[in-house]
Amino acid sequence: MTKRILFLINPVSGVGKQRTIERYIESELDCNKLSVDIDYTEFRAHARELAGKAVGQYDAVVAVGGDGTVNEVASKLVGTDTALAIVPTGSGNGLARFMQIPMRINKAIQSLNYFHEKKIDTMKVNQYCSVNVAGIGFDAHISHNFEGKKLRGPLGYLQLITTEFAGYQSDTYQLKIDGKVYSRKAFLISFANSSQYGNNIHIAPNAQIDDGLIDVSIIRDFPMFDAPAMIFSLLDKSINKNDNDEVVRAKRIEIEHPSELKAHVDGEPVLLGKKAIIEIKPLSLKIIVPPDHLIENSILDPIKEIIPNIQDTLNLDNIWNLKLPKT
Repeated sequence: MTKRILFLINPVSGVGKQRTIERYIESELDCNKLSVDIDYTEFRAHARELAGKAVGQYDAVVAVGGDGTVNEVASKLVGTDTALAIVPTGSGNGLARFMQIPMRINKAIQSLNYFHEKKIDTMKVNQYCSVNVAGIGFDAHISHNFEGKKLRGPLGYLQLITTEFAGYQSDTYQLKIDGKVYSRKAFLISFANSSQYGNNIHIAPNAQIDDGLIDVSIIRDFPMFDAPAMIFSLLDKSINKNDNDEVVRAKRIEIEHPSELKAHVDGEPVLLGKKAIIEIKPLSLKIIVPPDHLIENSILDPIKEIIPNIQDTLNLDNIWNLKLPKT
């Protein structure tokens, strides 16, 4: 039976691969198995609107873009029989990398021909849906400040991080995690459905996307001279072994704060008010995953691909040239 799929293409997301997508759709899709329609998003939240209209009309909606586009599409497919598919063309592609979806467009599109479905968990963050990672603290601060920046992608994030890091002040948060009360002075608190932000930068290395649990990763306030070790632990999947890190698995988290909580949901900046409730929605979303023979090494080595010639772009003195206090 022919499957009906809708491609939703964000023409301005990520790194510009979208221009070639229609050519790959024509060359790589099996028209005997799939009936295809294509639409382009024209404004923020347009993918959410179009995905909502597609529910029940299509077997899958293909998000062609970055993590923001994926979030918009997924938010309307949760709890339905219409599956999410991803052709990753963003700069981070967190969920796609975690699900081992090929980073090469032709391979990602070929995967759709097999239409292998898997059910995954999603999170509800107040009124927002999250399929990957949400958080408060420093990563949310960066997300809010990143909006509107001309330099996008990993280099843009790194530039902003090195600019903002030295002046950022950790905050104290009151949390109730599955009924147990915590008070933590934290640099950041992440709520992880998958293990990574994107670009294989892992905030919760042991997170599973279908276990009915959220990995709450609390990075407590730490001395500045520990920053390089913390950053590298995000890259080599050892952040959960760091003395400054605490991981708690839970189904429901409540946070109360005297001022409005700045947060990010799958990298997109949001405001949560003075109280946030984060809940897991077990196995609430269907997603198309690649067959075994199309799974490829999609690892971006941040050190090799981001760091070369980085001094021309970034001022790293805030992090890399830290001086230890005299003893």
